[in-house]
Amino acid sequence: MLLTITTTHSPATDLGYLLVKNPARFQTFPLSFGQAHVFYPVAEAGRCTAALLLDIDPIGLVRGRGGRDRSGERSLWQYVNDRPYVASSFMSVAIAQVFGSALGGRSKDRPELAEAPIDLEIEISALPCRGGEDFLRNLFEPMGYTVEAAKIPLAPRFPEWGEGSLFSVKLKCRHRLQDPLSHLYVLLPVLDNDKHYWIGKEEVDKLLVKGERWLKDHPLKEEIVNRYLRRKKFLTQDALARLVSDDTPDLETRDDEVARKEEVLEENVSLNEQRLGSVIAALKSCGAAKVLDLGCGEGNLLRRLLKEPVFRHIVGTDVSYRSLETAMERLRIDRLPEKQKERIQLFQSSITYRDDRFSGFDAACAIEVIEHLEPGRLIAFERAVFEFAKPITVIVTTPNVEYNTIWETLPAGDRRHPDHRFEWNRQEFQSWGNRVGEKYGYSATYLPVGPVDPEKGPPTQMGVFSR
Repeated sequence: MLLTITTTHSPATDLGYLLVKNPARFQTFPLSFGQAHVFYPVAEAGRCTAALLLDIDPIGLVRGRGGRDRSGERSLWQYVNDRPYVASSFMSVAIAQVFGSALGGRSKDRPELAEAPIDLEIEISALPCRGGEDFLRNLFEPMGYTVEAAKIPLAPRFPEWGEGSLFSVKLKCRHRLQDPLSHLYVLLPVLDNDKHYWIGKEEVDKLLVKGERWLKDHPLKEEIVNRYLRRKKFLTQDALARLVSDDTPDLETRDDEVARKEEVLEENVSLNEQRLGSVIAALKSCGAAKVLDLGCGEGNLLRRLLKEPVFRHIVGTDVSYRSLETAMERLRIDRLPEKQKERIQLFQSSITYRDDRFSGFDAACAIEVIEHLEPGRLIAFERAVFEFAKPITVIVTTPNVEYNTIWETLPAGDRRHPDHRFEWNRQEFQSWGNRVGEKYGYSATYLPVGPVDPEKGPPTQMGVFSR
């Protein structure tokens, strides 16, 4: 089984420092199931390729099992199989043991390069794709890869045997080296849909550590977790619960004084009321009757929606159970008249992965939400809302960073809220909105919210996306 990593970063031979493997040497490493060899077919200043070759001993694997398969029966499969030739959990273990420093994002000699994105090309000679090419692409493309895949014939001389499930794969990206290594560590056994060792509770920790930077935002998060943990329900439930609870840790733990920083800042211009009023007006203008509030928090918009009979079905969702409980208390849902109670529903979910419960709405609102996401997680939000849920109208509001200088109480360079991961100016917001609209078939209209400064614009900017 062969895996190669190529870079054209200059000097390309720095790849040897990142992998902690000398390009001038052929090196061999013992593994419990065979050997791993590392060598460099190309090591030039303009291009460098590192190869990881696995030499798996299938006979050695069987000796400890007495020649029996997983069912306990004696089987020829234990001696004649594809394990020495395809990328699987064996390759994941080899990556962790042979390229452990790079997988952990460490480089003693080039620490700054370990944190920098570089052009990379990963080739896998034979990759099982249980789920086909579409599944392969859906795993890697959302994370910024260009995927080239060619199916390997099962037996060219015997077409009646049908097609195989192996692909020769090339992945191109511009990432830190740690990123594709962590992606491969998790996704190789996911694509193979198998593992060569026992799956226990420690596998949940491995999955969450290796997937810390990307898994919770992946559109196929649940399928990845299920396959990686061999669909063991008690393990998958634990992993998914821990992923969701980590989505917005700062929102769960910030104290009340910090949480009110943004509210106090905006009180003088009643910005929150103006924002909610603008959203309600936009919802009425588009004729929405079924409305979804994404990241509903403690229910400020939901309260306003309940007062308007035109909104017949109202749903609020948030990743934080604590916020949902507060929303239920403030809305007094348990005391509402029966007809009012039938109009509203709350449930826990994350806006950064696909949820079928998001579908079927006239309009979805994300009010002061996207700025709480890491910039790299916006693509997951876009797909969950615009591609999968596909409401007729999407309303998004976010701060206009240009307006921040008008608030004397806001120190220069500070964001309005300590949990904001970014704040956009008007051009940045509109560039994002235009790209999303063009990609998913929506037309975008941009409206100011709050007092408009001739130079700085409004404090809040609102995008209304319609299809």
